[in-house]
Amino acid sequence: MSIIESPCILVCAIDMKTGFCFGCGRTRDEIGAWSIMSPENRRAIMAGLPARLETIERRPRRETRRNRMAREKQQEV
Repeated sequence: MSIIESPCILVCAIDMKTGFCFGCGRTRDEIGAWSIMSPENRRAIMAGLPARLETIERRPRRETRRNRMAREKQQEV
């Protein structure tokens, strides 16, 4: 069995605005078909991932308690 190249960094969440994974930059369809793609197709996709990741707004998907308290404190001032 051969090892399949993958850009996955185990941060699996899709940005709803762009449709790209926050961790690797692939789409859901690409992630789902990754194991059956040719090595050439995988490399072609991986070549474009840095540009995709630049389009994702890097915000937490939910507000932490600490961040909410800091935001509320700033609003009081």
